[in-house]
Amino acid sequence: MTTAKGTITAKDIMHRGAQWLPAHETLDRAAQLMRELDVGALPIADSAERLTGILTDRDIVVGCVAMGHDPAQTTAGEMTHGTPRWIDSGADVDEVLREMKSHRIRRLPVIEDRRLVGMISESDLAHHVSEAQIAEWAEEVYAQI
Repeated sequence: MTTAKGTITAKDIMHRGAQWLPAHETLDRAAQLMRELDVGALPIADSAERLTGILTDRDIVVGCVAMGHDPAQTTAGEMTHGTPRWIDSGADVDEVLREMKSHRIRRLPVIEDRRLVGMISESDLAHHVSEAQIAEWAEEVYAQI
């Protein structure tokens, strides 16, 4: 996607100020940080600050609390599964949409110089892409398996 100012990038549409949560932190601390930041998801990092996954508020409730586990004894790292997805800050919006659609994800960490610089969520997309693009994205991400 381009404008009179040029190509719109991941950095242009991301929510700034995203924070890592170390994998060794407990889920109760994750929930507190989510409340403080007013977010529903946090990127999880290992001791070398490499992305290991994303933890959502739903993961805490469904994967821990509803299973009878103690969020004060369960770590964020225990809840992350699969291969983490991310996008470079210089990637254009079309690439962001492709990455999110192809992996059916609703949140995407933005990395610059090996550092987390932001997150892209559904809300960010809704504010920065066309209605046709958001409709196509939603159809892919929310489609039945």
